[in-house]
Formats: sequence, structure tokens, C-alpha cells
Amino acid sequence: MDGDNQTIVTEFLLLGLSGRSEQEDVLFGLFLGMYLVTIIGNLLIVLAITGDSHLHTPMYFFLANLSCVDICFSSVTIPKMLVNHILGSKSISYVECMTQIYFFITFINMDGFLLSVMAYDRYVAICCPLHYTVIMKPRLCILLVAASWVVTNLHALLHTLLMVQLTFCFDNIVHHFFCDPYAILKLSCSDTSINDLVVFTVGGMIFLTPFNCIILSYAYILSNVLKLPSAHGIRKALSTCGSHLTVVSLFYGAILGVYMRPSSSYSIRDTVATVIFTVVTPLVNPFIYSLRNHDMKRALRKLISDSRIRKF
Repeated sequence: MDGDNQTIVTEFLLLGLSGRSEQEDVLFGLFLGMYLVTIIGNLLIVLAITGDSHLHTPMYFFLANLSCVDICFSSVTIPKMLVNHILGSKSISYVECMTQIYFFITFINMDGFLLSVMAYDRYVAICCPLHYTVIMKPRLCILLVAASWVVTNLHALLHTLLMVQLTFCFDNIVHHFFCDPYAILKLSCSDTSINDLVVFTVGGMIFLTPFNCIILSYAYILSNVLKLPSAHGIRKALSTCGSHLTVVSLFYGAILGVYMRPSSSYSIRDTVATVIFTVVTPLVNPFIYSLRNHDMKRALRKLISDSRIRKF
């Protein structure tokens, strides 16, 4: 290679979802609106749960944690895109990019772990209702969340440390609105075989462990529900799982389509799928969990009415 191609990259250029300025203006407004709704919606979920003693149960404890993670997850990628648009810039420094990758991996895996913990909670509630309070003690709930944080942070640290060992030469154009790990791997002029191997081994294990827990939990739930004598009993049991299954399908469906392949096969079309789990899923979670949940509706109404009373 010549000297130009060996220039070490100190920043990357994020092209966004469209190369046309008029479309970028529309996308800016769209992403700004979705980000604000995501923050407000998830924050309302957290405030409603913490402010209502009736919701101080394992299921809502995990939901509050999921909402907090979704706020952080959205804040890793969208604000930088919005700021760049306002400043008329597309650059992100190398350090910012690696930091974004670290927190992106942390929060996306944390979402998966929390969804699996919530599936286990539904399994215990439906299949072992008499032992629910004994099994799902506050200490166990805190331990499950804490362990998830430790595992996801260590996993993110591993991938980030491997990423910073790579050399990035002349090409620094990222066809995305954030530093997606696969998109960045494609730009490296180093051998990325070790990174790909770790993605498929360690990354696959971190991805499949909570995914398999969800599948097993719902397999046991379904087998127990089908034994119920009445259709009303079946509907009542499954109603507590509908919201969770919707989120799981949306989240894992998009991830399977993007990251369960070699980084070399990553294409611009995959950016659409990443938008689903980085932007859309955190956006719709509050609506999915509140619109079909009478307890959440009541808590939200109470929160809003209490805020009005304090105002006056």
C-alpha cells in the first residue's frame, strides 16, 4: 500500500441513513421526535412504578430497569446524530466511536438479559404461583439485575479492547448514523478474523443464553397453560405474557437478521434493521407495556393527577 492508505484514522464520518440533505432534514425531525417520546415514555414508566406501592413487585421492578436501559440505549446513538446535523458535521472522533461501541454493546445485551429475566418471572408466576413470593424474593431480583450488568459490561469491554487493537487506514466513511460494530469492522485494514471469532463464540453465547431462557420459559408456560380446563383461564394466563412476547419478537427478530452473520456480509440494508432495535424498540416499549396493562394505566393516571395537584 502507499503512504496515503496507511494514514491512521483519528475520526470517522457518519453518513447517516441518507446521503441527501433534504432527506436528512426529514430524518432529523423524525429521530428528534422519536427520541423525545422514548425519553418521556420510559421516564413516565419508571416514575409510575416507583411512585405506586402496588407496583413494587418483581415484574415491575424488571420493567423499570428495562425502561432505564432503553433511555440509556437511545441516548448512546441518537443525540450524536442530532448534534452533528445541527452543527452541519458528520464526524465522530475515534475515542467517541469506541466509547459509543462499548455502551452500544452493553445496553443491547442488557436489554436481552432483562427480557430473559422477565420471561423467567412470568414462568414462575404462571407455573409456580404458590411459590412465587418465595422464589422471586427482592434479593434474587437485585442479584439477577446486578449479574446482568456485570456480564454485559465485561462482554462490551472484551469487544472494545479487541476493536482498539485494529488498524484503520484511509477509509473512514461509515454508512450509518452511529458507530455500529460491524460497520466499523468492515473499515479495518487489519485482520478481523479474531474479532469475528469472538463475535460468534462469546458474542453468540451472550446472545443465545438469554434467548434460550426466553424460549424455554415460554415453552413451559405454554405447556402448563394448555392444561388449564377453561378458555378463560388460558386467556388470563397468556394476557400477562402478550406484551413481553411482542417486545421479544421485535427485538430479537431484528438482531438475528443483522449480527448472526460474518461482519464481511454487513450491508447498508442492515441499517434498517438496526434502526428497529436501536430506535423503534425503546420507543414502543412504554406503549406496549402500558396500553395493555390495567395496573400501569392506573399508576400513570395517578402520577399525572398527582403532578397536577402539586402544580396548583
